[in-house]
Amino acid sequence: MTDFILWIDAPGAAGDARLGGKFGSLAEMTQGGFCVPPGFGITTDAYRHFLAGSGLAAQARDTRAAAAGADLATVEKLSAAMAQSIADAELPADLEAAIRDAYAELSARTGEADVPVAVRSSGESEDLGGASFAGQYDTFLWVRGIDEVLTHVRRCWAGMFGSAVLTYRPHDTADLTDHGICVGIQQMVASRSAGVMFTLDPVTGDRSKVVIEGCWGLGEGVVSGAITPSRYVVDKVTFEEVSAEIAVQEQMFALDPTTSLPGLVEVLADRRSEPCLHPAEIRALVELAKRIEAHRGAPQDIEWAIADNGDVRVLQVRPETVWSNRPTEQLVGAPTGAISQVLARFAGVGVTRNAGAPRT
Repeated sequence: MTDFILWIDAPGAAGDARLGGKFGSLAEMTQGGFCVPPGFGITTDAYRHFLAGSGLAAQARDTRAAAAGADLATVEKLSAAMAQSIADAELPADLEAAIRDAYAELSARTGEADVPVAVRSSGESEDLGGASFAGQYDTFLWVRGIDEVLTHVRRCWAGMFGSAVLTYRPHDTADLTDHGICVGIQQMVASRSAGVMFTLDPVTGDRSKVVIEGCWGLGEGVVSGAITPSRYVVDKVTFEEVSAEIAVQEQMFALDPTTSLPGLVEVLADRRSEPCLHPAEIRALVELAKRIEAHRGAPQDIEWAIADNGDVRVLQVRPETVWSNRPTEQLVGAPTGAISQVLARFAGVGVTRNAGAPRT
């Protein structure tokens, strides 16, 4: 059963491919001493054991093969059929026992019975050179109780056969059809404020800046593009706030007390026009961004949350890919005039949180 569960703070977890891209990165951050909420991965071994033990391995291969080159309507039917098979299949007893035991241990570690968790897909194919599945897999927030955890694990497995994944055709990569998925189970952060930050300016590529986008409540509002975030540009060296755009925020993502489900709720009236970050918190985030960039040796795209008690947590880290692969001379001294305006517009494509599929 040890092959089915891998804790992100376990020795060697940072280099273990069975955690997939997203959770492997969080294991690395944990090992590096960064404040990451505790959690464990239901490994790619577990996913493959489920397919084999439930008799779905052949259907999985056939689904991928039939989807290749098929029209969208056909792909959607194949995706729905595979999702239903995963929902209906019996979970191997040894795998179910391992997940139940791990969730009970996480509850014990956090001191909270039936600890609320984020259930995050973490694919082997995420962040491969030439391919990025970011935004195509599922994340579920505020999941509580082992039965709900088991249900959402299946939903993450089914996400491997979502229509967007089945039709994704990256260039210059090896065959991705047999890649597995890890499902990360991580203590939920009841964030007062949350968002993303880049260790360079995603519009100009200026590596002397940290750009922070934040909002009240869960960061889902920022990463999904559903909420216009406040935006701060800060000098990495002097910590001077170069610019600040404070958004008026009438709604936020949070746990809705009337439904006990995450969703959009009203922001308190006296908070709507207030900054979601204090100056000391902005500095703390910039210091954190610099440490993570130094640790990984390249510009990074970071998801963060600030709990009600003021603690800063790292939720996700991935390499920044738009500017990092460009020659250094293109990142210094942007052109002036009309050409500069055109380049700035196109540089934002692929990094803005309001475009494309939401990240998970």
